[in-house]
Amino acid sequence: MRVLHIGKYYPPFAGGIEHFLADLLPALSARGIAAAALVHDEQPPFSRHPSPVRGEGKVSIYRAPCFGRLLYAPISPAFPVWLNRAIRAFRPDLLHLHLPNTSAFWAMAIPAARRLPWIVHWHADVVASAIDRRLALAYHLYRPFEQRLLAASRAVVATSPPYLEASAALASWRERCHIVPLGLDPTRIAEPDPAAQSRAERLWGMTGFRVLAIGRLTYYKGHDVLIQAAASLDDSRVLIVGTGEHLERLTALIQSSGLGEQVRLPGFQPEPDLNALLASCDVLCLPSLERTEAFGLVLLEAMRFGKPVVVSDIPGSGAGWVTRQARHGLLAPPGDSTALAVALRALQHDPDRRRTLGLAGAAALREQFGIEPVAAAVAELYRRVLAATRSAAPAST
Repeated sequence: MRVLHIGKYYPPFAGGIEHFLADLLPALSARGIAAAALVHDEQPPFSRHPSPVRGEGKVSIYRAPCFGRLLYAPISPAFPVWLNRAIRAFRPDLLHLHLPNTSAFWAMAIPAARRLPWIVHWHADVVASAIDRRLALAYHLYRPFEQRLLAASRAVVATSPPYLEASAALASWRERCHIVPLGLDPTRIAEPDPAAQSRAERLWGMTGFRVLAIGRLTYYKGHDVLIQAAASLDDSRVLIVGTGEHLERLTALIQSSGLGEQVRLPGFQPEPDLNALLASCDVLCLPSLERTEAFGLVLLEAMRFGKPVVVSDIPGSGAGWVTRQARHGLLAPPGDSTALAVALRALQHDPDRRRTLGLAGAAALREQFGIEPVAAAVAELYRRVLAATRSAAPAST
């Protein structure tokens, strides 16, 4: 079986979906499924084909040139050419399309792609945001293509029951939807080396309670709510790791709140340093505001290091569901800085509870959210789709 994945980006681009894809492909390969991916090149001058990935063996990664982004969507005029090229070179039996991704719509226009069955992996709705209102207008243009793609799919993967139930986009296609959570390969995340540990300790400083948030500094992540909550935490330091368009606004909020020594924005951190921060924090916080936070792969990374979490319980999002399934954290209403501070303080003053929650998360990663059970579920879906496709094909004469 040969499966070509169509995604947005791929490591070294840092993102939850990208790391999931990098974990999934080798796990599928270990199950005898030849897997490749076509993505956008995050470094336009340096297209690579193929390239090695983490894990056992190698998979082919086709990288179409990309010229930035418009409203979070990659701009890649050459993507249909690369899709044709990848299909000719890899000869897939099946396409696995990861959405949202405007470039995936080219599968409906390329004859070689239309001849293949495809699965849609529904990572998130294009949320008509109350915060970034540009998305509501953009979605009016996006929705017809999205619905045509879903109509032509053989199956849809949703990453949690709450997200599927709340998704208006998937409402017409519930009968072909299958719940498969995201997964993580814990062996990908190495124990931090002494140099990275030392750099992490310098960032934490001489403080008692350590709160870590990881994510792009963007409109739906709720970092301003975490900053407001930090004002109620004594003897603590909050590190918000990431880059993004809200850097100046968050910096101004920290300064105006008098939290310059307590809350830090250390920017992008390379993977070894990020692992060291995860390993040395007391709590990981995910304070997101909207369903754009569809799952929260960073919650699985916290499980890898046995860390408890405090998470916004966003209606219709998978983040709260993951936390409940794993029993590894506390939940707070989204956008409520007071409730967020109460949850953080509860863990600050109860190290035994932090330890118990962290152990529960580590067990959940082994039993439910590891990449192996996820790859097994995806592989079984592939087999069912291909079997149904072959049985429906007209008999040759």
